[in-house]
Amino acid sequence: MKDYIVRATAADGYIRAFAANTTVMVDNARKIHGLSPVASAALGRTMTATTMMAIDLKDDNAEVSTIIKGGGPIGNIVVVAVSSGRIKGYVSNPKLDLPLKPNGKLDVSSAVGKNGTITVIKDYKLKEPYIGQTKLVSGEIAEDITYYFAVSEQKPSAVILGVLVDKDFSIDGAGGIILQPMPGAPDEVIDHIENKISSVGSISHRIAEGQKPEDILWDMLGDYGLKINDKVYPYFECDCNKKRLESVLISLGKDELEDMIEKDGLAELTCHYCNNKYVFTKDELEILLKQALDK
Repeated sequence: MKDYIVRATAADGYIRAFAANTTVMVDNARKIHGLSPVASAALGRTMTATTMMAIDLKDDNAEVSTIIKGGGPIGNIVVVAVSSGRIKGYVSNPKLDLPLKPNGKLDVSSAVGKNGTITVIKDYKLKEPYIGQTKLVSGEIAEDITYYFAVSEQKPSAVILGVLVDKDFSIDGAGGIILQPMPGAPDEVIDHIENKISSVGSISHRIAEGQKPEDILWDMLGDYGLKINDKVYPYFECDCNKKRLESVLISLGKDELEDMIEKDGLAELTCHYCNNKYVFTKDELEILLKQALDK
């Protein structure tokens, strides 16, 4: 099944809803970064939430970046999603291996940690980006994003995220849901959502079994006139290129560039998001040095 996200409303517009199948996207990230199961779960949950937030921006050039620094052994989690569906991301320690929890589930909270922050940057490419930051409350990511919505954006939300990893480390199912009651939503509708959230079960298992994002939303909101408004197809793709990395080298300054030329005669840069390597020869570095001096 191809990955996609649906954007929907229910209860005469009092409920906004997003539901995603991100299985292929998360598995591509796993392959690119060689992720361990717990790293797949941590990065996959963050990617799923971020891409749902990104499609809400509507403008094709708008971006959402999510940065999680929890103090745990996985290090930083960084994800950037464009509203059109393109997404990239990485974790600092992709090979991290931790014992399972007593209930047999991946220990994402211990990997991420909770002594830190989640930062969300919404960049509309027109003015200064919106930057919101809150503390982590659990390291499980869904709860942390729920808290972020409530505190930083004043949007009470229900967030469910899941990544199911097979024995061969491949991704069997990944996806998520975001439900947001609008101001004035009837109490009975909010109570209904709370009851459904507690009984929805594992999103990743339901997707692995073949359920579609809209099937899950119909189960939760079908009694309240659910309306599917839009569908977006997310995909993992890095937009790095050699030209962009030239500016990184120039920004290092004269001394750093001269040191590279004299000691190694070349520079090799690796993109964090896709692991592509870019080699700059001595001649190329000398051209960049001249540009740095001219600034």
